[in-house]
Amino acid sequence: MKLAASTIALAIALFSAAVLAQGSAYPNRSVRMVVPFAPGGASDFVARIITPRLGELLGHQVVVDNRPGASGNIGLEAAGKAAPDGYTVFLGNIGTIAINPAVFKDMPIDTQRDLFPVSLVAEVPSILVVNPSVAAGSVGELVELARAKPGV
Repeated sequence: MKLAASTIALAIALFSAAVLAQGSAYPNRSVRMVVPFAPGGASDFVARIITPRLGELLGHQVVVDNRPGASGNIGLEAAGKAAPDGYTVFLGNIGTIAINPAVFKDMPIDTQRDLFPVSLVAEVPSILVVNPSVAAGSVGELVELARAKPGV
């Protein structure tokens, strides 16, 4: 997590050209980290682990701004439409950045055009489980079972 905070701090500093061009020392106020999910969830947990160190590196507080709703699209829109001045960062995940654009017809922003990737901050393994009484020992078998018995 220390490496992630360092990488984010460096990227924020490097890509804050608008602030630097104005002759202002960056940062001169707190930075907002938009988390597109409710407090207490996995993304919020990660944000609260990395923001203290990120704040130390930047010399200003990093404030977690939870914006839950619409499968993360509310927070995504808040971050994507924020001024490109380095004072707003977005803690996205595979859902908000890659899956939502494939699932939702109308996205609030274009994740490929409107966001710049900074750092991988966590890897979260996922597993697929079923009740032991389900007659499926693999994903393929589960798919076959679902196709054979739709709605069950």
